[in-house]
Amino acid sequence: MAAPNLTRDQAQQRAALLEVESYSIELDLTDGTGHPGESTFASRSTVRFTSREVGASTFVDLVGAVESAELNGVALDVSGFDEEQGLALTDLAESNELTVVAKCGYTNTGEGLHRFVDPVDKSVYLYTQFETADAKRMFACFDQPDLKAVYTMTVTAPGDWKVISNAASASAEPAAGAVRHVFNTTERMSTYLVALVAGPYSEWRDEFSDESGTIPLGIYCRASLAEHMDADKLFVETKQGFEFFHRNFGVPYPFGKYDQCFVPEFNAGAMENAGCVTFLEDYVFRSRVTRYAYERRCETVLHEMAHMWFGDLVTMRWWDDLWLNESFATWASVLAQAEATEYKHAWTSFANIEKSWAYRQDQLPSTHPVAADIPDVQAVEVNFDGITYAKGASVLKQLVAYVGLENFLSGLRVYFDKHAWGNATLADLLGALEQASGRDLSWWSAQWLETTGLNSLRPRFDVDADGEFTEFAVLQGGAKPGKGELRTHRVAIGVYDDVDGTLVRTHRVEIDVQGDRTVVPELVGVPRGKLVLVNDDDLTYCTMRLDTGSLTTLIDRIGDITEPLPRTLCWSAAWEMTREAELKARDFVSLVCHGLAAESEVGVVQRLLLQAQTAIASYADTAWVPQGWTMFTDRILELANSAEAGSDHQLAFVNSLAGSVLDDAKVAILRGWFDGSAPLEGLVVDTDLRWRLLHALVAHGAADDSEIEAELKTDSTATGHRQAERAMALRPTTDTKDEAWRRAVHDDELPNAVNEAIIGGFSHPAQRELLAPYAARYFADVAGVWARRSSERAQSVALGLYPAWAVTQSTVDASDAWLADEHPPALRRLVSEGRAGIIRALAAREFDGS
Repeated sequence: MAAPNLTRDQAQQRAALLEVESYSIELDLTDGTGHPGESTFASRSTVRFTSREVGASTFVDLVGAVESAELNGVALDVSGFDEEQGLALTDLAESNELTVVAKCGYTNTGEGLHRFVDPVDKSVYLYTQFETADAKRMFACFDQPDLKAVYTMTVTAPGDWKVISNAASASAEPAAGAVRHVFNTTERMSTYLVALVAGPYSEWRDEFSDESGTIPLGIYCRASLAEHMDADKLFVETKQGFEFFHRNFGVPYPFGKYDQCFVPEFNAGAMENAGCVTFLEDYVFRSRVTRYAYERRCETVLHEMAHMWFGDLVTMRWWDDLWLNESFATWASVLAQAEATEYKHAWTSFANIEKSWAYRQDQLPSTHPVAADIPDVQAVEVNFDGITYAKGASVLKQLVAYVGLENFLSGLRVYFDKHAWGNATLADLLGALEQASGRDLSWWSAQWLETTGLNSLRPRFDVDADGEFTEFAVLQGGAKPGKGELRTHRVAIGVYDDVDGTLVRTHRVEIDVQGDRTVVPELVGVPRGKLVLVNDDDLTYCTMRLDTGSLTTLIDRIGDITEPLPRTLCWSAAWEMTREAELKARDFVSLVCHGLAAESEVGVVQRLLLQAQTAIASYADTAWVPQGWTMFTDRILELANSAEAGSDHQLAFVNSLAGSVLDDAKVAILRGWFDGSAPLEGLVVDTDLRWRLLHALVAHGAADDSEIEAELKTDSTATGHRQAERAMALRPTTDTKDEAWRRAVHDDELPNAVNEAIIGGFSHPAQRELLAPYAARYFADVAGVWARRSSERAQSVALGLYPAWAVTQSTVDASDAWLADEHPPALRRLVSEGRAGIIRALAAREFDGS
């Protein structure tokens, strides 16, 4: 069920009235005999708080069954308790003590206190996930970020369980067949950062020490995954992160110990609970993955660590400033990767992944300013998007280029020192940066944080008979979508020329672009070269366009660009031109097929393969699509055969084939890899790759239920069950699609992770005709799903089952008809985004066929 939807106005009124001092939380996770509880748990919450107005009224939040409540020694009538309204608290004193005793429910949706049973050994595992406002699912609280408090947690749990929370354990004593764990009192923090992880988790210990002291480190995962945990590598990256952030932030880590818990069925990548970070357990790699997967995991580790300062120590006042948390953590994690870890090309991945996400999100009709207006909790739950994370981080990177890294870090030190343990706003951050840099930044906020859309930057120049620039200017286009604003961009302009058969940078100038035309006299007299990039080094956030000669160089010689970042910027420019119907989809696919062999960065390779698949499936003229799949898969098979045996590139090519539309001959090749009858040299077909190959066979009608059942018998883990669910949904028959739809859309009791596996298998590019009838069913069903389920669960359906497979005007018309009715704003946004994707694909298809 959906949780109550707290509004900003309600939160402001409550924060103006109250100051919360402390929580004492007592939980019993047993069935009373020392075994794990099954559906509910006992919760007792004692809150001490003050009221600025004696005699005033307020409310406390709880999702659960209230058994009793007492305010200042007086029992409250709880017979009419309504979760939507909260528990009313009247006639407040100046100092107050509230105790609420309740039965709260475990979830299987990744919200509140999630309960999971490991199919391997039947062990029960628990963990919390409270962002944005689900702490109320575990204990009665004032569930908003600006009512910080300290917390003392006491947990009764089965005797063989590890119990981890934000603070270190103070004691663990036997109690009626179980163990009673008491934790030290935490530092001040927001309710959404409270954490509890409990179960027979496996544990690894280490510590980080420097001149500021010693931080105890812990890593946890389920016992059945323990053999795959590479704790040593994670500890190395954790220590590298602490060393980097201590050196640059000027404030030692503030939360004592630091535990990292890899938990099952997690809905996100990770969560920055103070001192007790939770991660998606898919980051425990049980099969071979490419180096890029390790790089992204490292980025996540550092992202959550950065939050300990920016988000946990200093927290946003309300969710309007969510972007401050997420943008900063994204920027800081990539900076730390590039400067403190083995991933020296992290900014290349940022340009390839985060920037692409931001561009895509910022071109949707639902785009919003980085500093968004968030009227209520439901609004923020659809705002964990490419603007909040990736565009925000991109504009922070641009700000760093403008004020200088040392000035920026100095400003952060001022910010942390001034606002530690409190709540802050954008104005507070800008004030600290202005103090450190001596620059007025009010204009920057207005230009970059309070507007929408992307500016285009393109070169305009003339050359003389010797090929030297006689004039050079950068032209800026108005922000789209938006009001056409022009912004100030700090950019590097790079000129690349032929040196010994490769393209290398021969000249660079760094300038501020202002207005619609910025003259660059520094380039007059410089040889024109073969390639000009007006956002070299990726300093600003824009769509970079190329002159005709540079575009020709890109198409003919992209593989000759020696450095990965400028090469990635060229790939990105080509992809954005494809999405904007300025470069034909078939030409982009041809470019990928031609240039991929020279791409050294496997993360870029993986992204290009996905983009080429999207270009064929969604942006190419339908008459060319069969030819496009044949051309693409022929080339990828050739590259898989010629790649270094056992290399990351080989694995990336094989994975791409498994997700493509294949002819009978290539299906037979995948069958040979799967069953070992015709192996590919160097390719280890391990557990996860077997599932990917089986998914491809199933989707093409080349494997049946018995093979899915046999594979599940071999891999009867939680991951294996999800892979089997995906395989069953991939079966190419009307009956199996009907069953998958019924379960994903109408079975509200499915665990969220299973639901997402079914949705992931429902649509396949080889099954477009089979899926055609489900477009109408989506519009008939999606509002009911949104009404019945929490936002977290409903988004999976609203996004994952929008009929993106039906790139037709009728899908646009059906979307318009649905949007003409009244629906919740957050759901309208998601449907409008799907509609925009269809319109973009239709335009690209028309251009490709012209």
